[in-house]
Amino acid sequence: MHHSAPVDRLIVNTYTNGLIGPSQKMLGPLADGGTLITGTPPGCWGPMITPAFEGGHEVTQPVFIAGAEVGDAVALKIKRMRVTSLATSSGVMRFVEGRYHGDPFVAKFCSNCGQEHPASHVDGIGADAIRCNACGAEVSAFRFSHGYVIVFDAEHQLSLTVNQLVADRLAGQAPDMAALPEMSAQHSILSLARADIPGLAAHMRPFLGNIGTTPSRDLPDSHNCADFGQYLVGAPHRYGMTHDQLHAAKTDGHMDTNSVREGCVLICPVRVPGAGVYMGDMHAQQGNGEIAGHATDVSGETELTAHVIKGLALDGPILLQNLDDLPPMARPMTAEQRLHVKALGERWGQFEIEDNGPITFIGSGADLNLATENGLERAAAVTGLSMDEVRNRATLNGSIEISRLPGTVRVTLLCPMHILDRMGVGSLVREKYQL
Repeated sequence: MHHSAPVDRLIVNTYTNGLIGPSQKMLGPLADGGTLITGTPPGCWGPMITPAFEGGHEVTQPVFIAGAEVGDAVALKIKRMRVTSLATSSGVMRFVEGRYHGDPFVAKFCSNCGQEHPASHVDGIGADAIRCNACGAEVSAFRFSHGYVIVFDAEHQLSLTVNQLVADRLAGQAPDMAALPEMSAQHSILSLARADIPGLAAHMRPFLGNIGTTPSRDLPDSHNCADFGQYLVGAPHRYGMTHDQLHAAKTDGHMDTNSVREGCVLICPVRVPGAGVYMGDMHAQQGNGEIAGHATDVSGETELTAHVIKGLALDGPILLQNLDDLPPMARPMTAEQRLHVKALGERWGQFEIEDNGPITFIGSGADLNLATENGLERAAAVTGLSMDEVRNRATLNGSIEISRLPGTVRVTLLCPMHILDRMGVGSLVREKYQL
C-alpha cells in the first residue's frame, strides 16, 4: 500500500520485461489529476526476438493513482505523444518451431542448449543475429516472412521505407536508430535488416497500442486482451489459465486502436487498488485492423493526466476519440445543423430533441463477431440502454470499426447526455467535443 504523499507529476522510464499484474511493484502514488510522462521502448518485434521476455511488449512500470479503488475507472487525457525513434522495422511474422512451449511470445527456449528464457545478445546483422549467451546458438523464435525497414520525419509526420543497403547501415547502429531508452532490455528489430518494400512513403499518426490499467492477475503484457489472450487459455506454461480467469482479470489495455492518440481521452477499468496505469507499444502509424499482425513499433514519449471516476464499474475501456477519428455518423451536429433539425421537428410536431454526445466502447473477443458482441454488451451494461437500442444507435449515430484482427473493435454511438452524466463522464464528453 502507498502511504507517501501523492505527487502531481511523475516521469517513468522503467519497464516490466513483458509482464503486467499484481506482482509488479507500483510507482507513485500520482495525485488524482496528476501528470504522467513516460518514455517507452518499441513493442512487438523487439521483445519477440529477445527470448528472455515473457510477453510481446516492454511496457512501463505501473503507477498507483491516489484514490482509485476497484470498481472505479480512471480517465487518461492524452496531452502529447511523440515518436523518438529515427527508424524501425516490421512485417508479417512466422514462428520457428521447436523454440517455444505453446506460445512463442511467452515461453521461448534455446533449442540447442535447452535453456528457458535464455539471455541473448546481437552478433552482426540479419536473420541469424540473435545468439544464446549460454551456448552461442542462433535463438530467435520469430522470422519475417515479409518485412520492411522504415525511417521517420517526425516534424512533417512522414516516413519512407528503405532498400537493403540502407537497412544494413541502420542495422549496424540499431539501438541508436531505434532510440532505445536506457533501461530497455530488448534487442532492436533493426538488427535483422529485412527490407522487402523499399521506397514506400507513408503518413505518420502515432498512437499507443497498449495502454491502460493493471489486470488482477499476472499476464504477459501483449495478452491483456481477448484475442491474443485466448492463447493463455489452457496454455502449457506458467501463465496458463481458464477462459473465465482471463476474462475476470484482463483490462484490454492491448487494443491496437489507432485513435488512442494525442488529444483523446481513454477511460479504463480499475481491477487492482491504485489502478496501476501502464503504457507501451507506440506505433508510428497503422491502418484499421493491423492486418499484417504487426505495425511500426517505435520508442516514444507520452504525456497524460489521470483522473479518477468514482463508482464507474467497467468491463473494458471507453474511448472519447478525436473529432477527426469519430465515424462520420457519430460526429455531433454543428450549431447550424441543430437549427435545421429544430425547424424540421417543428414542421412535423416533434419539439423534443435529444441532447447527446459521442462515446466509443472497446469490445474484444476471440474473433471479430465475438468482439462486436462484447462491445455491444459492454455498451448496454454501462449505459443501461437495451441491447436492441444500442444496435439502433450504433447504426443510426455510429459505427462498428475494426481496431485489430482477429478480435478488437470499436462500438461508437451517440448516447443521451443524462446517461453520460449518470456514468460520471458527461463533463469529459462536453469538454472534449465543446458541447
